[in-house]
Amino acid sequence: MYPTIKRFLDFILSLIGILVLSPFLLLLVIFIKLDSPGPVLFKQKRVGIHKSYFQIYKFRTMRIDTPNDCPTHLLTDPDHWITRVGKFLRKTSLDEVPQIFNILKGEMSIIGPRPALWNQYDLIAERDKYGANDVMPGLTGWAQINGRDELPIDIKAKFDGEYVLNMGLTMDVVCFLKTIVTVIKHDGIVEGKTKEVENR
Repeated sequence: MYPTIKRFLDFILSLIGILVLSPFLLLLVIFIKLDSPGPVLFKQKRVGIHKSYFQIYKFRTMRIDTPNDCPTHLLTDPDHWITRVGKFLRKTSLDEVPQIFNILKGEMSIIGPRPALWNQYDLIAERDKYGANDVMPGLTGWAQINGRDELPIDIKAKFDGEYVLNMGLTMDVVCFLKTIVTVIKHDGIVEGKTKEVENR
């Protein structure tokens, strides 16, 4: 029952978000175009529900010659690739805003496990243990507010599993509200190669 309600809320809220944010999105488009050559949107193959594939949308924050399909936190020198406007977008998480179109299309949810890259086989395999590949991926989720980029894969998958076990309106509201705090504080954002976080 809740997945049906969840999808209805996702559709309505994403539609409202697009309408309300349209002028702001247009402004960001102009800044990105003026800052560096290349497309405004960055599209990348990600893993959706039941391990299907879809193209995720983000505002482009990196140069067009950046290595493909490599998570930013695994780049040796990410500052070399990130544009000036891109640094601001990433710090404020505004680069993720175009995913409201993925949500509107039914490829993502507002709350859920963050969609893995198609080649993050270790993360996908870990999520299989918890059934986390069988729910709609989200713009934000339980793992996002509990460490984000800092989390090692096994811990991240465990948090995704906790979300699956407790999925419901209360859990989604908690994730949404805590995400706002996390974004404001810039918690868990790591650029460049990271060390595993112990005892989380």
